[in-house]
Amino acid sequence: MQHYNVKIDAFEGPLDLLLHLINRLEIDIYDIPVAEITEQYLIFIHTMKELELDIASEYLVMAATLLAIKSKMLLPKHEEDEFDEDLDVEMEEDPRDELVERLIEYRKYKEAAEELKELEQERSLMYTKPPSDLAGIAKDAMPEKANLDVSLYDMLGALQKLMRRKKLQKPLSTKVARQEIPIERRITEILTVLKSFRGRKNFNDLFTIHNREHVVVTFLAVLELIKRKEIQVTQENNFADLFVESTEAS
Repeated sequence: MQHYNVKIDAFEGPLDLLLHLINRLEIDIYDIPVAEITEQYLIFIHTMKELELDIASEYLVMAATLLAIKSKMLLPKHEEDEFDEDLDVEMEEDPRDELVERLIEYRKYKEAAEELKELEQERSLMYTKPPSDLAGIAKDAMPEKANLDVSLYDMLGALQKLMRRKKLQKPLSTKVARQEIPIERRITEILTVLKSFRGRKNFNDLFTIHNREHVVVTFLAVLELIKRKEIQVTQENNFADLFVESTEAS
């Protein structure tokens, strides 16, 4: 199978991924269960590796940092045999403190950036031109699609659910060469299905063949179509199924 790297703007770094996991698991950022958050983080990294997506070194550095913090927290605490009540004994530093500070600082900047983006969007709607009568062309205008903020993390989560429900067929050792699936052909097939379907199609229904090669190529094809703005992915509620539809008129 040919290697095909897809990059989209949803990746903003390992701290962004950690914040996503903390929000999804409803975790207190000041009391992070390191074992649980590390397990979820490594699952995402493993999924990205299986899909042959480029993983920046900073993601792997964060994984190593989480494992180091987890190891420190598993070490038994040393208890002093003698304790002088007249002396102020400094409390042992929590190995999570530095990470928590980085996350809080990152969250502040991210929230500020989101507020600035909203202000920019509001300002972009302001014009000095007098209002015009658009009644004649309003009927021909296509309604704008609602942006439900489906991120790459949501799509990876949906793919994880798909893999858990339907175990992929592992290829047996054989001398017969596998037939490669060109990603452009898969892109054409997906567009054909969506246009003929004339509506939204469940994300899981795009994976018609349950082997690793077909799943990887299909997922990369969906990412490329999103990048080209030829399809859009929507989600009605948090953790609900994803739906895919063509952005072109049928």
